[in-house]
Amino acid sequence: MASFLKRVRRRTWIIVGAALALVLGGTAVYVFGFAIPGAQGAQAQSFEVTQPASLQTLEKSVTANGTLTPLVNETVDFAGAGTVLTVDVAEGQTVTAGQQLATIDTLTLNAELLDAKATLASAQARLSSSKSSSSGTAADKAQIAADAAAVEVAQAGVASAQAALDGATLLAPVAGTITSIGIEVGDTVGASNGNGANGDAPASAFTIVGTDAWRVDATVSESDVALISAGDAVHLTTDDGTALEGTVTEVGMLPSTDSGAAEYPVTIAVDGTAEGLFDGVAVDVEIVYESREGVLTVPSAAVTTADDGTSTVTLIGSDGSRTTTAVEVGETVNGLTEILSGLAEGDEVLVAAFTPGEGNDGQIRQLPGGGTFSPPDGAMPDGVMPGGVMPGGGTFTQSGPTQGSNG
Repeated sequence: MASFLKRVRRRTWIIVGAALALVLGGTAVYVFGFAIPGAQGAQAQSFEVTQPASLQTLEKSVTANGTLTPLVNETVDFAGAGTVLTVDVAEGQTVTAGQQLATIDTLTLNAELLDAKATLASAQARLSSSKSSSSGTAADKAQIAADAAAVEVAQAGVASAQAALDGATLLAPVAGTITSIGIEVGDTVGASNGNGANGDAPASAFTIVGTDAWRVDATVSESDVALISAGDAVHLTTDDGTALEGTVTEVGMLPSTDSGAAEYPVTIAVDGTAEGLFDGVAVDVEIVYESREGVLTVPSAAVTTADDGTSTVTLIGSDGSRTTTAVEVGETVNGLTEILSGLAEGDEVLVAAFTPGEGNDGQIRQLPGGGTFSPPDGAMPDGVMPGGVMPGGGTFTQSGPTQGSNG
């Protein structure tokens, strides 16, 4: 291996180092240090990473998995009976509220409406006769009440028949996507025994699923359910990396034990929408139950805590001087440590230092944000990784001479 590494060109190591920087992108600070067998006579170089203390938002959260569900999921059917004359939409088509979906013939519906109106007229005539002939006896009053009830029933029948006739043209009640169509031209709808070209129509003529409003159904463990509540902010990420935000609307108090451990249902309202969302899409859920803004932090790798619990950082002065400074620390979240006292915003602290070939024991070093890096033994090739600004705002510096101009 040592022989192989010596044959690798320095430019290759530069590319590898740059690639590692990209892979670790997004964290506050990065520890860089490649210890590789160097060229003959190369002198030791040291490397260090610094980072200013900065104000951050610290969030405590509960993670879970969930499933995306549209808020709009409507089944649409004809109110009356008839034969399907037209089907005006196709599966997968997006429709607006009030758009025509299909029509049925009105011959039967007209007959039913006329019959209902005749029934109403007869009921009204009986009621009128009962009132005019009443002598005020208990029996006459009872007959009037019965005839009045019959009129109300007949009026409801007329209203229903009229609605069925009006519904001969089926309209979309909501906007969304047609996900299923259960009728064809010639089907008989609204009858127990169909005599259309294709017999009885299925129970639902159309299913419309909305694409503008979503919820996520998730579950959390018994230990986590006590931490969250309705109104908590939620970060959501779909399998394809789409990021969404949401809010907890309901936390169930009755657990499910299907998985062998108690899990509690959580309902999350999604804010807005995005391209490519579908019913049943898996979602990673991060429920934020505590959030604090403007917290002074440094990378956790910059803090050294002694056995007695005291913590220190190495403060880098504007002239490059180093001072070991005692700090009071608070919480540590996602690779950042809260500084309660001892530093001010903008103070530059040493995050990590590395000297290839000198005291390099191969120890794994923690990277801010949770990653690790374990440098191999050996010396850094000549001319690799000059000092500069690091991703996240920190700086990377190199001391010691380099040799060679190739690569």
